[in-house]
Amino acid sequence: MTLVPATFVRTGLLVLLAVIAQLSGFAHMEILGGYIDLIPLVVGAVAIYSGSVPGAIVGFCTGLLIDLAVGQNLGATSLVLTALGYGVGRYRDLRDPAHGLMPIPVAAAATFGYLLAVAAVSFMLEIGASVSALVLREAIITVLLNVAIALPFFALVRRVLRPVLMVDPAARMRRRAAPIESGPLGLRGLEVRR
Repeated sequence: MTLVPATFVRTGLLVLLAVIAQLSGFAHMEILGGYIDLIPLVVGAVAIYSGSVPGAIVGFCTGLLIDLAVGQNLGATSLVLTALGYGVGRYRDLRDPAHGLMPIPVAAAATFGYLLAVAAVSFMLEIGASVSALVLREAIITVLLNVAIALPFFALVRRVLRPVLMVDPAARMRRRAAPIESGPLGLRGLEVRR
């Protein structure tokens, strides 16, 4: 990402809208025993398109905004989302994010990692998380619902962030070698040397 004011405005509005939509709407819509969770999707999308450090920063800011809006212990969600943003961004640094179906595994891994890490931090801080077999079922359904909306959501985030990204993730840059000259019949090895 290029660090210009438009970057902060676009990313900040994206995070703010995702947190408001999650807390006011999607958190209360139960679908098949689970719910759509936009928070790991927005952090994962920003991280996969911009890198590890911007992903970690967006994760921290998103977690802090959620903690302040909900009124829970400050830092628990920020810690989880910072690690999530850094991890997804690091994956982007090591792999090519230009594949068209890339949002599906990223959304699945980000959502499952987020749910697992939030549960672990809740247990460590004794916030009072409940344990039952229904929690696992709800987590699996939440992952599947997030995977179902991953492609359009990541496309929306890419469209919002495209003007401030250094490299367009949709453009495949293939470096090709110069073509090898062939002989008169199109066979290699029969080059005409003069």
